[in-house]
Amino acid sequence: MTTLLCDHADEAVAGIEDGSTVLVGGFGMAGMPVDLIDALIRQGAKDLTVVSNNAGNGDTGLAALLAKGRVRKVICSFPRQADSWVFDGLYREGRIELEVVPQGNLAERMRAAGAGIGAFFCPTGVGTLLTEGKETREIDGRTYVLEYPIKGDVALIGAHRADRMGNLVYRKTARNFGPVMATAATTVIAQVREIVETGDIDPETVVTPGIYVDRVVKEADPA
Repeated sequence: MTTLLCDHADEAVAGIEDGSTVLVGGFGMAGMPVDLIDALIRQGAKDLTVVSNNAGNGDTGLAALLAKGRVRKVICSFPRQADSWVFDGLYREGRIELEVVPQGNLAERMRAAGAGIGAFFCPTGVGTLLTEGKETREIDGRTYVLEYPIKGDVALIGAHRADRMGNLVYRKTARNFGPVMATAATTVIAQVREIVETGDIDPETVVTPGIYVDRVVKEADPA
């Protein structure tokens, strides 16, 4: 597989279809691929299911996509924080669906998708509303709940550096969900701060191998 180096974020998100499940990297705004989200807004895909740690911050990035009414459902760990007013308003008005997933489960369900695991048992959330109606099983005297993988049609992730083969290196906490999302989606699109020649990244520091990455675009320079 050859990674496509895109000249612009609009080229990178071309072809994302209505109704897609889109995995969006970021822990709050750390590592959020804002350029790709803005391009997705311009592209016009709608009726999306978005999987992310948060449900948008302020009025930019994921929050801007929600404000445009393009998202049907959000699957996330932290839908509410001090600056989640866009999501709060949509949810209170009944204009968006929500599935809350504990943060560890969110990461593991995507990792399971990437690893080809059909389902797994986990103790998190047992006896709470989060696991209501789900299959449970007692293992070694402890109750576990059955969880299924989360697969994406598309993953939009942010990384620090890529080479021309699509190998990715992240910067500190901006790494967050990027690596597992890159394994869990059919099409993976990475926004990076710089693109270097193949061989300029020490193979020992590569976090996401280029085999997982379909498109790479350098983020826009600050205005």
